[in-house]
Amino acid sequence: MARTAYVTDLKSLQGECSANYMRMIRLVGDMESGQQRDIALHGDDQHFGDLHLKILEQAPYTTMVEVTQSGPLDVVIEGPRMRVHLYHDVRMAEVTDFQRERHFSGRYRYPNARMHQPDEKLQLNRFLGEWLAHGLAHGHAYDMPELP
Repeated sequence: MARTAYVTDLKSLQGECSANYMRMIRLVGDMESGQQRDIALHGDDQHFGDLHLKILEQAPYTTMVEVTQSGPLDVVIEGPRMRVHLYHDVRMAEVTDFQRERHFSGRYRYPNARMHQPDEKLQLNRFLGEWLAHGLAHGHAYDMPELP
């Protein structure tokens, strides 16, 4: 049976990036370059760690945000780390760096040397969406009375 090549689902990727832009804007608000917001993640009276959002760079049409998480397993395993670019003119947020790896293609042949999934870029942006949605639903910012 012949395998067909993966075709990038551009509509899904753009939808995810648009939704992530709205989530990021809700979380970072009017923060400026160099500022950080720490959000405690709770559930059923347990503290699962902290979501950290730091504005790395700002320009008129773009903002670069570092998204990390710290928690009780930090001594055993490195927590997730992403760099996300917000494109204000098109209202999209895109993961451009994950665990210090950069420049993800829209599709990969599989298998490949780095063992990326064919839709790696879409999966990273979906992960960001789930991560931010969790922060919005269960997070409590240390520097704000309540998340918007």
